[in-house]
Amino acid sequence: MTEVPPPPAAVPWRLVVLLGALTAFAPMSIDMYLSSLPSIGRSLGAGPEQTQATLAAFFAGMAIGQFIYGPASDRLGRRPPLLIGIAVFLVASAVCALAPNIETLIAARFVQALGGCAGAVVARAVVRDRFSQTDTARVLSLMMLIMGLAPVLAPQLGGLVQLVAGWRGVFWTLVVFAVVIGAWVLLGLPESRSPETLAQARSENPLRAYVALFGMRRLVGYALAGALNGAVLFTYISTAPDLVMGTYGHTPLTFNLIFALNAVGIIGASQVNRWLLRRSTPDQVLRKASIASIVAALLLTVAAWSGWGGQWTVLPLLFAALSVYGLMGGNTMAGALSVDPRRAGSISALMGSASFGAGALASWVGGLLHDGTAKPVAAVMFACLVGSSLAIFFLALPGGKKVQA
Repeated sequence: MTEVPPPPAAVPWRLVVLLGALTAFAPMSIDMYLSSLPSIGRSLGAGPEQTQATLAAFFAGMAIGQFIYGPASDRLGRRPPLLIGIAVFLVASAVCALAPNIETLIAARFVQALGGCAGAVVARAVVRDRFSQTDTARVLSLMMLIMGLAPVLAPQLGGLVQLVAGWRGVFWTLVVFAVVIGAWVLLGLPESRSPETLAQARSENPLRAYVALFGMRRLVGYALAGALNGAVLFTYISTAPDLVMGTYGHTPLTFNLIFALNAVGIIGASQVNRWLLRRSTPDQVLRKASIASIVAALLLTVAAWSGWGGQWTVLPLLFAALSVYGLMGGNTMAGALSVDPRRAGSISALMGSASFGAGALASWVGGLLHDGTAKPVAAVMFACLVGSSLAIFFLALPGGKKVQA
C-alpha cells in the first residue's frame, strides 16, 4: 500500500524567514567574497594557495563548530548558543575586515565559521521541534528558498561592495548582517526546545549522545547521503571560480551570473520538492531524486572527459547535477531529524558537520586532481552522488522503525 503524506501544516512565514536568514550565514560568508579573492591576494601579498586557504579554513570551522552547538542547544535551549554564535561571528568578521596579513585573515575566517555555524544548526533543530518529518522537509525546502537568495544576491552584492569599498568592505557588510539578524533573534525567536529533549540531554554527555547516534543505521545512512550530496555543492563552490574564469575565460561579472543561475536551479528544485511532498513522502522523493542525480552526474562526467561540446555542454549539465541538491538536501535532513527527535540539536550538528567535512575532503581531492579542465570536478561529483545513492538505498531506507513525534 502506498504511503500517503499528511496534509501540509500552516506555514509560519515570519519564523520561516528568520530561520532561512540564520542558515544564510555560511553562503553569505562564502559567496560574497569569492570574486574578491584576487584582490585579497594582491592587497595582502598572498599567492593563490594562501587565498584559497581562507576558504578551506572557513569550511573547517563550519565542520568543527557544529559539533559544539548541537548538544549545547539540546542542553541549554535554542536561543543562548545561537546568540553566542552570532556574537562570535560578528567579532570575527570585524577582525577579517581589519586583517593586516593573510595569516590573520585565515585564522579569523576559521573563527568566523565557528560562530556562523550556530545559525544553521539551531535553525534546523527549531524546525524539528515544531513539525513532523514530512512538514519538516516542506519547511526546510521553503527555508532553502529564503537561504537560496544568498548565492543569488551575495555575489552581486559582494561585487558591488568591493567596487565601492574594496574587499574589506565585504566583511564590514557581514558585520552589519550579524547585527541585524542577532537583534531579530533576540527580539523575535521564542524558545522551542521540548522538555523531552532537555531530559535526554541532561541524562548523557555530548560524547555519549554522538556515540548513540552513530549506532543508528538509518541515521548514518541519511547522514552519509546528505554529506556526500553536500560535498557536490562544496566541490562546485571551491572550483567554480577557476573553472569559469580560468578555464573558460569568463569575466567576474559573467561568473557571478552563472553562479546565480545555478543557485536559482537549486532553489527551484527545492520548491518542486515542496510540491512533490504533497503526494509523496520524503523517502519516496529521495529514491527518485538519487537516481536522477546519478544520471545527471554521469552525463556531466562523459561530457567533461570526452570534451564534446566544451563548456556549452558542461555548464548546462553542471546546472542539472547541482539542481538535484534541492530535491535531496531537505529530505535527507528531515529523515535524519526524525530518527530521534529528542536529540534534534545533536543530529542537526552531525548532519551539518558531516556535510562540511565531506565538502572539504571532496574539494581537496578535486584540487589534487586539478588539470585545468572540468574532468576532476565531474569525476568527484559523480563519485559523491553514487556514494550518496548507495547510502540512501542500503542504509537509510530499508528496515528500521521510525520514531514519530
